[in-house]
Amino acid sequence: MRMHNADENCGIAQGALVLGDWWNVLVLREVARGHVRFDALAAEIGLSRKVLTERLGRLVAHGVLRRSLYQRRPVRYEYLLTDAGAALLPLLVAMQDWGDRWVLGDGSLTATVREGGGDHARVHALVGTGLPDGLALPGTHGADLPLVSPDAAATVLFTYPGTRVEWDEEIPGADGGTPEHRLFRDAWPEFQKAEVDVRGVSTQPVHEQQEFARTEDIPYGLHSDAAHRLAAALRLPTFRAAGRLHHKRLILVVDAERVVRHVLFPVDDIPHAVAESLRQATALARAT
Repeated sequence: MRMHNADENCGIAQGALVLGDWWNVLVLREVARGHVRFDALAAEIGLSRKVLTERLGRLVAHGVLRRSLYQRRPVRYEYLLTDAGAALLPLLVAMQDWGDRWVLGDGSLTATVREGGGDHARVHALVGTGLPDGLALPGTHGADLPLVSPDAAATVLFTYPGTRVEWDEEIPGADGGTPEHRLFRDAWPEFQKAEVDVRGVSTQPVHEQQEFARTEDIPYGLHSDAAHRLAAALRLPTFRAAGRLHHKRLILVVDAERVVRHVLFPVDDIPHAVAESLRQATALARAT
């Protein structure tokens, strides 16, 4: 492709050359979701094998994906994100946030959701799907920890906008996460009794989460999705405020095999949602 000389030093133009077209963007979206093998990518995107082979080759050549051998007879590869590819995840999440607000929505800034919206449908479609293999995030209990406890019968995974954040404007549904955490903290003995773990996720950096956890005596783990790995993997809804993309508030109840079994979204009544997540997770744990 020929470019005007003024574009040679333009990061936007050079990035556009790597992404190429919307098929490349969709390939990256699916790899981020854990669909890393050729047949899975073809099925999810609906591309012909010839076109998909071409797109994957380009992304590998540009250093965005790398091939990893998982089978020798016959030879089969997985396509995994490189560091350069992982650095594109915030771009994918920002594109999704823009599409949710300006294409699928009415342009209003909100931390909640309307019934029947695109983000509502995406989140509820998570029921029955699994979290991608190897998905781990840094947090208050250590670096690169799994989001689902290997020792629990079920895990309640909840996302929240943030704690102690001052918004530039009043945003519906963006009230602070402190009351929510206090409710989960107070119910923690009941979660433990049911052999259910709790994990909270926000896009705040780890040091902010650690300070909050110490101050509020939070017993369960908090994870930082500042790099938007979880948001990209599950296509979670976000909103932009205070110069950062934030998770909208939702709750996932996940079984020991990392499969989402229940979804609470939107979360408008926080006390009810915490109690309901305990009820659903307890029932799931008893059934296993």
